[in-house]
Amino acid sequence: MRGLFKSGGAGRGAGALGEDALRRLSLFEDFESAGIGWFWASDAEDRFIYITETAANAIGKTAAEVVGSPVSSLFATDQEDDVERTSRTLPFILRARNSINDMVVRAGEEERAIWWSIKARPHFDADGEFQGYRGSAKDVTRTHQQQKDASRLAQFDSLTGLSNRHRMSKRLNAILTSFQAAKRSCALMMLDLDRFKQVNDTLGHPAGDELLKQVAQRLERIVDKGGEIGRLGGDEFQIILPDIDDRGRLGEIAARIIQMLSQPYSIEGSRAVIGTSIGIAIAPYDGITSDELVKATDLALYAAKGDGRGQYRFYSNELKDGAQERREIEEDLRDALSRGELRMHYQPIIRTSDNVVTGFEALMRWNHPERGQISPEEFIPIAEESNLIVPLGEWAIRQACEDASQWPAKLTVSVNISANQFSAPTLPSIVANALAASGLPPKRLELEITEGVFMGDAAAVDATFEKLKALGVRLVLDDFGTGYASLGILRKAPFDKIKIDQSFVHGSTEPDNSNSAIIAAIVSLAQALVMETTAEGVEAMDELALVKKRGATHVQGFIYSRAIDATEVLERLKGGNLVFEPVGPAKYRAERRRVFRSIGVIHENHRYDAVMRDLSKNGAKIEGLLDVPVGTKLVLDLGGGQLAVATVRRSQDATQGVEFEQPLINDGRDNLVTRHRVSPYALAAAGMPLSALPPGHYPLIEEYIKSGGKARFMQVEVSMTASRAA
Repeated sequence: MRGLFKSGGAGRGAGALGEDALRRLSLFEDFESAGIGWFWASDAEDRFIYITETAANAIGKTAAEVVGSPVSSLFATDQEDDVERTSRTLPFILRARNSINDMVVRAGEEERAIWWSIKARPHFDADGEFQGYRGSAKDVTRTHQQQKDASRLAQFDSLTGLSNRHRMSKRLNAILTSFQAAKRSCALMMLDLDRFKQVNDTLGHPAGDELLKQVAQRLERIVDKGGEIGRLGGDEFQIILPDIDDRGRLGEIAARIIQMLSQPYSIEGSRAVIGTSIGIAIAPYDGITSDELVKATDLALYAAKGDGRGQYRFYSNELKDGAQERREIEEDLRDALSRGELRMHYQPIIRTSDNVVTGFEALMRWNHPERGQISPEEFIPIAEESNLIVPLGEWAIRQACEDASQWPAKLTVSVNISANQFSAPTLPSIVANALAASGLPPKRLELEITEGVFMGDAAAVDATFEKLKALGVRLVLDDFGTGYASLGILRKAPFDKIKIDQSFVHGSTEPDNSNSAIIAAIVSLAQALVMETTAEGVEAMDELALVKKRGATHVQGFIYSRAIDATEVLERLKGGNLVFEPVGPAKYRAERRRVFRSIGVIHENHRYDAVMRDLSKNGAKIEGLLDVPVGTKLVLDLGGGQLAVATVRRSQDATQGVEFEQPLINDGRDNLVTRHRVSPYALAAAGMPLSALPPGHYPLIEEYIKSGGKARFMQVEVSMTASRAA
């Protein structure tokens, strides 16, 4: 200590100098022992040559143990601080021999960290040679922790501990900026919770808060360290997934999130079940900047919710037009009833023992004056979202009862009841009035109710069930196994029939498919509870044989009939023809979509135009190239940067059947897409401006097309009209 603080005051006597030095030394020692601050010094190799004993003791060491160790071994920077501001500053200053001014450093183990603010100046001898640092420090642990807590509150959600909107926005901006320079990809998921409001309304806001915490915990288990999760507010969550552009993998992650978040939650002794909808966009394909990517994800989420919730959607260029189209459909749907544009069609429900029809399911159809037939899969979710489903549902009940009153006495009519309809207190009176007006006996009316009704207030649900059963109508649990019903609820609720969802029927005959066992389990459960079963969506003879063998009492599907209008139903029934013979393919096969669209076909260094007629996960049928040999390798440009490598397996004249090298994947809406797309970085290298993928085809891809290529096959003009007719 004495050697570190020498004084060279000229003109003083030796005795006076000695007394002055002793006073200084005593002052320094008093300063150190008081805990106000302490001193340290290093040599030219940046190793400690002195440290106050009390400072060393504070980190569980002695001064002798610290002396000789590197300065950087004791003075560590905070890893949570700004990397550019801290991690590189101390080593840089030590190397540059600069002064250190109020730098906050950590000492001791991370769990028991002490925070010091250090100051130091470089010390040089008379010849200008660097001798080390002489410095001081003070304990700022309390102040530093308070600042960290304040910083954390500004960046993290206080309820869930996840990143908040501000931090997620900064992180996304930083990642996309750095990834653009490195030509890397980044996926973004946007989630919001389905039926969360019902939990808040029925169980209270504290229960809602607890539910959000549990949702955050489940998301952290799924995403793990592979991404960053944030809560943007309310029931909205966001997930950043760096370096993932495989839509197959992202779809698997989204499906797992939907499955896990849909499992029941235990909250203060109550059981809550929710769901989630997810929108997905990927940089640089769907957006280059954070604003572009967030907008794309929002549109994808809106589409997922609009298509029925509990689903995921990838962003595509069509979604921009789709959002506007959904708004227009909603506006037109409000007037569809008054304009008489809605009709009821009926699909027969067949008894498996003798192929005799026992009833019909009422299905709504909309013939728009300008758009033509609009699929229920398109307008029903819009009706649900806008709450138009309640008046539409009331009309459906009345119309179905009126039509069924003209059928033979034993036939039933089934009407779908949405969760929104079921939760309306007026449902029992609407049903009673429809029965009275039509004269239909209550036992001939079946109300098909999905498992989503159990998300409402338990007492209100029980009361509605009781009132409906008092009317004498039959109750059917629709889409069993795909939603939220527990066995306890199934035992308690007064159902007469269970419908086996078509997702279990399709693929049930394939090897190593568990659907067959699931069907058997549902049938056994129904038999134990003295309920009937209807397997829906049966399309092939092997499926029909399987559901019969498993014991289903009824079947519904295209193998017997599509939905037909009320007039056709009456004509068939008046003729006394109650038997429907099954007609369909011998075996189920994965759906081959009937598509008619222009595509590009690339062979060697030439590009052709073609029309794609059919598409499945594993292949497609194309027209436009004459006499292409079997075994020829082609690349199909499906648009939107999607390139599928394929091999010709069948070829006749201008038609080829091709098999994909890598199967396509489901985009969440039952459309088929490639896992990967051509990167905008590759397009920019080929001469296009760097931007998100525009719609259409990109003939400038250097890996597949070279200018001036010679055609190996003859191009045949194929019109979309001729292809569609074929």
